[in-house]
This record gives sequence, C-alpha cells and structure tokens, in this order.
Amino acid sequence: MPEPHDIDGVLIQWGERLFYPANRIVKSKPQPKLSALAARVRAAAIRERIAATVVRRAPQVMVKVTGGGRGMKGIAAHFRYISKNGRLEIEDDQGHVDRGKDVVRELVEDWRFGGSLIPDESPRREAFNVILSMPAGTDPVMVQRAARDFATSEFADHKYVLVLHDHQANPHVHLSVRAESKHGKRLNPRKADLHRWRETFAEKLRGWGIDAEATRQASRGVDRNYPSLWRKRAAEEGRERQPRPERKVGPQATASRRAAGVAWAHIFSALRDSTDPADRASAAAIEMWVKGRSVARALDRPSPIRSVDVGRAR
Repeated sequence: MPEPHDIDGVLIQWGERLFYPANRIVKSKPQPKLSALAARVRAAAIRERIAATVVRRAPQVMVKVTGGGRGMKGIAAHFRYISKNGRLEIEDDQGHVDRGKDVVRELVEDWRFGGSLIPDESPRREAFNVILSMPAGTDPVMVQRAARDFATSEFADHKYVLVLHDHQANPHVHLSVRAESKHGKRLNPRKADLHRWRETFAEKLRGWGIDAEATRQASRGVDRNYPSLWRKRAAEEGRERQPRPERKVGPQATASRRAAGVAWAHIFSALRDSTDPADRASAAAIEMWVKGRSVARALDRPSPIRSVDVGRAR
C-alpha cells in the first residue's frame, strides 16, 4: 500500500494539471520542496475539487468576453443596453449604484475624459464587455455580490460598470471594463486570463456559499463547441456561411483530452490503492463518472480506467 504522502504527491502533481490554469502554477528550477503541512493542504484542495467535479457535479461558472466598444459611441450604446436605458441599477468601480438616463450619460462622460480621451470612433478596442453567469436556480443576489468581488480583484486599476440581469433563465452580470488602466496600461486578455477569471469568479461565489466550479472542458471530459453570440445571431438570420462543428476535433483539443485522461488515470490509481475509505470511494466515483466522457480513450499506456467505455460527454 502506498504511503499517504505518496498519494498526496500524486494528487498534487496531476491534480494541478487538471484543475489549475497554467498561469497559476509557479514554474521554477529546481522545483521548491513543499513542507509536509503545505503538501497536505494542497492535496486536500485537490480532493475537494475532485469531489466537486465528480461527486457533487457542482455548477460550472461561465465567464465570456462578448466584445467591446471601439470608441465612446459603442461604449455608450452598450451602457444603455445593459442598463435597459437606465431602468436597471448600474454600479461603477467606486461602488456607486444608481439608475436613470442621466446616470448613464454621466458615466459615459466620465469614461470619455477619465484618462486618455476616448473619441466617438476608435481604431482600437477601448472597453471589454464580459458576462459572468451561473445556471438557473442560483441566487441572483449572490451572483451579483460575487461579480462585484471578482471585478474588485481583477480590475482594481480600471474603470468598470456592472449590471445584474435576473429576468432571464440564467442569472448573470454584465461587466464592462475600460481597456486603459488608471496607470495607462492596457488590458489585453488571452485564453489563460479567461481561465483565471473563471477560477476567480468561482472562488468568489464559494465565498458567498454558492457551490461553483471552474473546471476546464477537457478535464470534465466535455468536447462541445459552444457557439458565440455573433454565430447565434448569424445563424438565426441565415448569414452563417460555415457552421461551427458541434464537437472539438482538432489536434489541440485531442491533445488536451489525452492529457486529462492521463491525469485522471494517475489520480484514480492513487486513490484506489489508498488505505483511506474516503479515497477509495472517490476512486469508485471517478470510475463511474468517466463513463461516456472523452478523457481516457486516447491514453498512451494501459491504465485502470482505460477499459471504461469512453465516448463523448452528453
């Protein structure tokens, strides 16, 4: 039987690859050695994420960049849209909450002159529009509070506004962020940033008592392509020339699923051989959960979960 610290080491090594974005893992040579206490704490965090993903099937947060204004004209139009032309409360980065057409106009002028001048038309993106969403049934007030905490954490040096929409199926917050920070640095989000944003939003939700996760699709054995808003509109209007495939089939997606399968196999093996009944129960849950998911078929070597019938996630 493997020692508990050996199992913790496996969980840390492979769990971080599954659950944490690359830009959250500190890479240095040589790798610093964790103390026994630090290793136990990190392994416990991995166990919790396994339980949330495999056992509880915790709701997954959605963080999506939907565009951004190229000039003050577009930014103002977006402010009017998310606030329903001033009928909904709009909150700024100073914590001021108000509603009304005059409030929206004041925010527009504050953004126009609050830093480098933003002209009505600009060749570059002057704002980023972000949606923070949770599945139907989530308390909208908690979504709003978590979104506020998220914005404070991620965009402390930027002007931003946020508006809660709770009149649709999924409670969500529209967040518009000024691209230029108060120090002149411009926001330029990449894929790794979106992963981090999802992690941060889920963390803030959990802080308000909402069970939420931000596990990557590949780690969850999901290979669906979710259409962007512009694709949906184009399809509805008959303007979509080349529909996007329903499933991710490219080499990068395949490689990500293979890597996830390898990680799950190592974690499963370690938990299955543990003397802790809770670990063995987690291993059994992983074996059941992986059925029908695209995480193990492409493994490069035999593994305890390779023989499971793995297909596309539903």
